[in-house]
Amino acid sequence: MDALPSHQELTEELKCLRRLGFPRLRHCSRDGLRAAAVAAGFCVDADDELEGIEELLGAAVRRLGGGDLRDADDCDPLARAAAHSFGLFAYRRGVPASDRRKAAAGVYGVSTERFRKSQEHEVLDGLASAVLALARSGRPAAPGDVRSGAPGDSRPGAPGGVRSDPRTAVRTLLTGPVPGDARPPGDLRAPGGLRPGPSGRRPAPGGLRPLPAASRPVPGRVTVRLTPIEEIRDIDILVSSENVYLEMSKTFRPTVSGVLRRAAAERSDGEVVDDVLARELAVWLHAHRRTGLAVRPGTVVPTSAGALSRQGVRRVYHAAVATPVDHGSRYHVAPGTVTEAVRQSFELARAERKTLALPLTSICFPLLGAGRGGLPAADAAAHLLGAVREELRRDPSWSVLLVTRRREYAGLLRDANSGP
Repeated sequence: MDALPSHQELTEELKCLRRLGFPRLRHCSRDGLRAAAVAAGFCVDADDELEGIEELLGAAVRRLGGGDLRDADDCDPLARAAAHSFGLFAYRRGVPASDRRKAAAGVYGVSTERFRKSQEHEVLDGLASAVLALARSGRPAAPGDVRSGAPGDSRPGAPGGVRSDPRTAVRTLLTGPVPGDARPPGDLRAPGGLRPGPSGRRPAPGGLRPLPAASRPVPGRVTVRLTPIEEIRDIDILVSSENVYLEMSKTFRPTVSGVLRRAAAERSDGEVVDDVLARELAVWLHAHRRTGLAVRPGTVVPTSAGALSRQGVRRVYHAAVATPVDHGSRYHVAPGTVTEAVRQSFELARAERKTLALPLTSICFPLLGAGRGGLPAADAAAHLLGAVREELRRDPSWSVLLVTRRREYAGLLRDANSGP
C-alpha cells in the first residue's frame, strides 16, 4: 500500500457506514477503510476485509475512550456517541440507524436533529482521526521512513527486525498507553493520567498492581479459588447468576447477583449514583422488548463492569439460569441450563473480542445453579466443569477461574476438576 486514505475520504465512508450499519457493510464504499484496516493489521485480504474493518472501528472507538469503553457518564462522550452511532456496544450491531442516532444524541442530552447538525460531525471527525492514528501506528516502514531499532528488534518496521503478527501488535498497542498521547516536558503523568510507580513503569488501570506471573490464570487450565466473587481482580469477565427475567438481586442480599451489583455501582460520598449493572440490563431488556418478560433459560447478556473495572475486570456477563416457581418463592435450575449458559458465555466472549476489540482471555464462573437455584451442588459442579472442559477443548486459549465462598462447594469443584 503506497498511501493511507485521507481524513476526508474516511469521513465520507463513515457517514455511509453509519447510515447502513455493519450488517450492510459490503454495500458501503469502503476503499479507505479497507486500506486503513490493512495498514493497522486487522485484515490481510478480501476474505477477512469486513471483519477487519469492524475490528478497526472498535479499536478506534476504544482509542477515543482511552482504552476503556463503557456506556457510563464517566466515560468519554465522544467515544460513547461513536459506539452508539455505529452499533458497537454489545447486541446493538443491527439496531436501525435512527435508533443508533437517538442513543448517540442521548449521550449529549440533545435532540437527534441537534445532534445530527452538530455533535455528529465531531464524532465522525474524531473517529476518522483515530482510524488514521491506528493505521499509522501499525503500518510497516516504507523506504525513507525514519525509524530506529536495534538488531533483532521485532517491532513492525524496525530495520533488520522480523515483523510479528500485525494483529498481535495492534492489540498490544490498544491495551497499553494510547498512541500519540504526548505530554508537556516535565509532566510526570503517564498516558491516561496515571503516574508511574517508583520503578518508572505505568501502574495497571485503577492504580492496581498486576498479578504476579505465578498467580495469573494459565491458558487452557481451570483454577478453583475459595473467595468472594466480588473480590476477584484482573480477570476479564465475571459471570453472574440471574433469574430468567434478568432482574438482579437487591444489593443487600448475599447472592452472586446482589454482591456484584453492589460492587459495580458507582458511588459518591457513599451514595449510589449509578446502579451500573441493573441500568445496563434494563437498557438491554428495553432494546430487545423483553422488559417484564422472561428470556430463554441459558441466555447470557453482557454489561460493562462499572466500578469493578478498577479491579481489572472488563465485563460482567449475566447468565439467566434460574426460573421462578411457586409464585417466586423459590427457583428451579435445569442441569442443561448450566451447560447452555457456559456455552453462550464463551460464544459471547469470542464475539466481543471482535466487535469491541477487547483483549478478553480469562473468565470467572460461580457455581451456577446451586444455592437458591435448587440444583444439588454436586450436580451443579459436574455440569459446570463438563461444559467448561468442552469449551477449553475447542479453544484452549482461555483461562477459567471457578469461585465460591463456601468451603464445601470449593471441595466439590476441586473434586470435579480433578476427575477424569
